[in-house]
Amino acid sequence: MSDYIFHLLKLTVSLKYALVHEWLTPKATGGSELVVQEILNHVDADLYALIDFESSNSESYLYKRQIGTTFLQHFPYARNGVQKYLPLLPLAIEQLDLRQYDVILSSSHAVAKGVLTTPDQLHICYCHSPMRYAWDLTFDYLQQSKLGSGLPGWLTKHLLHQLRQWDVLSANRVDYFIANSQHTARRIWRCYRREAAVIYPPVNVEAFPLFLQKENFYLTVSRLVSYKQVSLIVQAFNKLQLPLVIIGTGSEMEKIRQIANSNIKILGWQPDDVVKKYMAQARAFVYAACEDFGIALVEAQACGTPVIAYGAGGALETVQDVRSHKEQGTGIFFPEQTVAALTEAVEKFEMYRNAINPEYLRSHATQFSPQVFAQRYLDFLNKCHKNRPYLE
Repeated sequence: MSDYIFHLLKLTVSLKYALVHEWLTPKATGGSELVVQEILNHVDADLYALIDFESSNSESYLYKRQIGTTFLQHFPYARNGVQKYLPLLPLAIEQLDLRQYDVILSSSHAVAKGVLTTPDQLHICYCHSPMRYAWDLTFDYLQQSKLGSGLPGWLTKHLLHQLRQWDVLSANRVDYFIANSQHTARRIWRCYRREAAVIYPPVNVEAFPLFLQKENFYLTVSRLVSYKQVSLIVQAFNKLQLPLVIIGTGSEMEKIRQIANSNIKILGWQPDDVVKKYMAQARAFVYAACEDFGIALVEAQACGTPVIAYGAGGALETVQDVRSHKEQGTGIFFPEQTVAALTEAVEKFEMYRNAINPEYLRSHATQFSPQVFAQRYLDFLNKCHKNRPYLE
């Protein structure tokens, strides 16, 4: 594997790379950040972002790294979430001067793909999601925002309309799209009318060891925000009266605390070692959101822990329903984001759980390993280089 990667890198050694991501902060530790880290493991690229507070974080792999940023770096409270400056994000990303590079790699779930490039540069975008604020979550954003009604509401709607226009326009600056799932590839086509190759993001399978002895509790690990549907899981387990552990924090924490019965334990944020312990020991991992990919679902399977998931989005590509896959089942889907549907799925899981092989779950999860990601990503870069011979 290492020889293969070295061979691909050797083909492009004379090229100069820039990697552009949205924001780099200690709170940003999701799947997109894992992709950035894995790319940097194999591609010698200069790193850019709207804001950077990781190069000053002694616990980060980016500590003391030189990272290019935008004017938003110096704005008040940017460290706690640059999204509050949403109208300025397109302008900010366009201020990055990347003319010195041969190849631009972007890791985008908002505006990173919108960097300005020249006709002689190659731009390859790994798209985690088209900008959610402007597309799928528009009405959630308006409903939750203090600026979602009245005159401010109309101004916010106009802003989101402008963002959608910029988002489509900036998609034309990308030569090749990569999507993190077939689900995301379909969304890229719907929003931009652009085709995307699918390369699943890296999941650190080795960090989640197989554990065969499961305990009598269910688990969900998630940010506690509305679209994650954790309150739905709580309501279902209130009805089932089965033990549930919730790990995570977010704006819906108080709401979830208020509706949870005594069979539900809410742990809030927990360090990685605690999360791994609960993930390994849980009877099943429960997830009710529609995710573009869903790294946590793969992490659970790496531990040999079955998954009960909403049957939509990336889950359909990472989980195999035991009712239709028999010996290769890794969990159970529920068809609707309703209490009744999830309750029925948990009851069905209890009937089928002895037919699920933890060792097969582990084997299934390995197809999403960092090694597989690196091979496919570098192979795709190599293919793109061959299609643009003037870069050699």
